[in-house]
Amino acid sequence: MIAVEELSKSFAKQVLFEKISFKINKGERVGLVGKNGHGKSTLFRIISGLEEADEGRVIIPKNYRIGYLEQEPNFQMPTVLQEASRGLHDHDKNQLWRVEKVLAGLGFSPDDFNKSPYQLSGGYQVRLNLARLLLSDYDLLLLDEPNNYLDITSIRWLEKFLLSWPGELMLITHDRNFMDRVATHILGLHRRKVRKIEGNTEKYYNQIALEEEIYEKTRVNDERKRKEMEIFINRFRAKARLAGLVQSRLKYLEKMEKREKLEKIKNMEFSFLEKPFHHKYALSLDNVSFGYQSDKPLIKNFSLHIGARDRVMIVGPNGRGKTTLLKLMAGVLQPQAGEISFPKSVSIGYYEQSYAEEMNNENTVLEEISSANPQLEPARVRQIAATLLFEGDDALKPIKVLSGGEKSRVLLGKILATPVNLLLLDEPTNHLDLESCDALLAALDNFDGAVVMVTHNEMFLKALAERLVVFQRNGITVFEGDYETFLKKVGWQEEKVQQEQPSEAAESLPSSAEKKLPTSSQNTKGSLNDGQGFKFKLSPKELRRLRSEVIIEKSRVLKPLEERVLNLEANIEELEQKINQLTQQIIEASVDGRGQEVVKLSRELDASRKNLDSLYEEYTQVFIEYEEKQEAFERRLQEIEKLSF
Repeated sequence: MIAVEELSKSFAKQVLFEKISFKINKGERVGLVGKNGHGKSTLFRIISGLEEADEGRVIIPKNYRIGYLEQEPNFQMPTVLQEASRGLHDHDKNQLWRVEKVLAGLGFSPDDFNKSPYQLSGGYQVRLNLARLLLSDYDLLLLDEPNNYLDITSIRWLEKFLLSWPGELMLITHDRNFMDRVATHILGLHRRKVRKIEGNTEKYYNQIALEEEIYEKTRVNDERKRKEMEIFINRFRAKARLAGLVQSRLKYLEKMEKREKLEKIKNMEFSFLEKPFHHKYALSLDNVSFGYQSDKPLIKNFSLHIGARDRVMIVGPNGRGKTTLLKLMAGVLQPQAGEISFPKSVSIGYYEQSYAEEMNNENTVLEEISSANPQLEPARVRQIAATLLFEGDDALKPIKVLSGGEKSRVLLGKILATPVNLLLLDEPTNHLDLESCDALLAALDNFDGAVVMVTHNEMFLKALAERLVVFQRNGITVFEGDYETFLKKVGWQEEKVQQEQPSEAAESLPSSAEKKLPTSSQNTKGSLNDGQGFKFKLSPKELRRLRSEVIIEKSRVLKPLEERVLNLEANIEELEQKINQLTQQIIEASVDGRGQEVVKLSRELDASRKNLDSLYEEYTQVFIEYEEKQEAFERRLQEIEKLSF
């Protein structure tokens, strides 16, 4: 178990987080969420000791070992197999079968085992770092986007492996489906603070939304209450009989916490410009073949007809031809045999990561987005840039100073600026955070044209796929159906091979870590084991129902009292004005010697003062009753909120 206490970190003027505290308890698998640039990777580096915090500390037990997934290579052995074996404990050095299983699970072929690590591509070098990490007997794994360079079968293998991991782990990933299936808890960096819950990402984001809704309602209510008290104090400050009430409100105002209005958090948004299309098919491939080596075609005699509103997902292990197929569809590559055709009215929006490097480095963000559609109004170009989080001066940055992720967002912006009816997307989620992935998913779902997408993200596959182009068994096939049906009826060949080799995930675990397996009580649904003793007692639906009932009752009870208070205040003000007028009339009648009129006015003045005394007494009683009942309802609502923690 580790504990983070009062940790703060800033870069220049940007505060990432301040005075955050949390614990990672035994057996917990914690998904770390938060917007890009809000400090997730920095927090990992601080916990791993690679970076220092501005203040605070990380408490790590003696002999507790933390493993951090490095993105940069630091290889020390001549072959892939030997390099991965570095992760084994000394007494396990002869268990090369475990090393081979982990390498195979992460997509390495037996031919790769004797290669030099530096012969591997950048993605496979990161996989090798991951393999070495998984073979080590660390107590805590820190995995920062471990599936960025993995294909779909390797991601599914890693998921099973991590579910069997006996120690603790923290995970950053843009793949919500992967995180929800692996994590037991979600830890969120939000508004420079941290929040930890037991459960999945949906529960976390619902909880945050609920808390912010309550905060804002409380803030508005406090502001209204503050104004009411200030009006009361100003109106009755000079009334001796109400001095006690005035003083009590002055003291209450002094103690009253001033809640600042929550700063609006900017989220990435997507909305594709749609070009009308009235044909049955947007794109047709007839007996297409292509290969970089004439004797080994990646794609052979492949045919596919893409309907005007199809959702086609291209899936399969890396290196089999998925990106190549998309490039053929986009016209970047020409088929060596067969034909690719589409109607003249087809307008293609093509996203491919390498295209980000081909942009004009001297252009600003606005100029580069505008270059995709010069007819677009400048205001609309700036709006597109803003939706991709390039606001103000950020939109004027030159392309050459942007990070890889920022360039990818500009590339998406160029597609958003162009009227299209066919989207060809190659792994568009790689540089997006969870919220941005959700926004892209919604935009693709609402898009009225056709979508063809290469992805390993199972959330997108399950939500969007209507047809699949599947690369496996050294071939390419079209599956007419959704992803869930594909898994049930066909499935992944790699997984079937692994299933024939029993207990692979369990055998791959470090033997010295078996004693760390979590107890069943740590994963009991409905209890929060974060060291704070909170229990989940009600479902979100039940909480909403209870909250709604109290709010309805509060309105029913308080509204008549509010109206009575307002009426009494109006009557008091009217009667005070009348008393002032009567007093002035008595003075004038006395000066003029109108004795009978003075007597009459004096009687009326005396009756008015008695009425005013009665109104004051009634006002005091009603106002106190209103405040007491309002506070009672607030307490009831607070008690309900505690049930969700």
